[in-house]
Amino acid sequence: MIDSRMETFLTLCRVMNYRKTAELLNMTQPAVTQHIHYLENFYNCRLFVYNRKTLVMTEQAQVLKEYAENVLYQQKKLIDKLSDSKEFCLSIGATKTIGEYVITEQVANFLKIPTNRLSVNVDNTEHLLRQLSDGEIDFALVEGFFDRSQFAAQLYQKEPFVGLCGKCHRFADKTLPLDDIWDENIILREEGSGTRNIAEQLLLEHNHTFSEFERITTISNFGLMTQLLEKGEGITFAYRAIKDRSPNLAEFKIEGWKVEREFNYVFLDTPFSRRAVEYFDSFRSKDR
Repeated sequence: MIDSRMETFLTLCRVMNYRKTAELLNMTQPAVTQHIHYLENFYNCRLFVYNRKTLVMTEQAQVLKEYAENVLYQQKKLIDKLSDSKEFCLSIGATKTIGEYVITEQVANFLKIPTNRLSVNVDNTEHLLRQLSDGEIDFALVEGFFDRSQFAAQLYQKEPFVGLCGKCHRFADKTLPLDDIWDENIILREEGSGTRNIAEQLLLEHNHTFSEFERITTISNFGLMTQLLEKGEGITFAYRAIKDRSPNLAEFKIEGWKVEREFNYVFLDTPFSRRAVEYFDSFRSKDR
């Protein structure tokens, strides 16, 4: 059983404020301080220091945090395993492209087993990794970057990053010079999204920015974005998986661009997590 002082420590790591930690745990602030001092004395190291007025974690606290998250997650899974239930319960996360366009068939295959239970949260990478650290999900399917020093990972697949437009668009199925695209309406996800960041980086590598397009339209929802592309209202850059699930979309290429990104299972490095990834992965279509 994980010590209550370790739970206090993990909460403080998350909110980085003694008063908020006390409120969240229904404790007094001196009690929170006492818990942290106990752990510092037990492990013979400082866990938190103030840089001017900002609370920061020490390197030792980072190490302890990773250990404590691992133990907390394993404790939760052990409780599940010791119960009499024969159900296999998974709680997973997926970034938007993967959740909306990649894993539908895999989820359907998983649910064909009557004793399987599943919860899927489609969100951005930052939120999913936080849930992973807090032990709220068993693993996340993530496109793009994450801290490999904090999490274990297994490659799901590599996915081409391409230009997308409607089938009737003048760019459909063509390879174009970069200079031919600037008079278009570029449809982008919200700032901070993975697909937007990749497209922005590609342009910067060729000394260009989004501002050179005739018009920029920002849409956070892939469904609405896809419908506008199908109607010929602009172009975008995204993963090929979106086109594969959208029969009225076409692909176009930019001369000299050949970009792939990894989709990865990301998880805490525990036997329970690896078993969860292995089991869910067994429901993938054989042609992937």
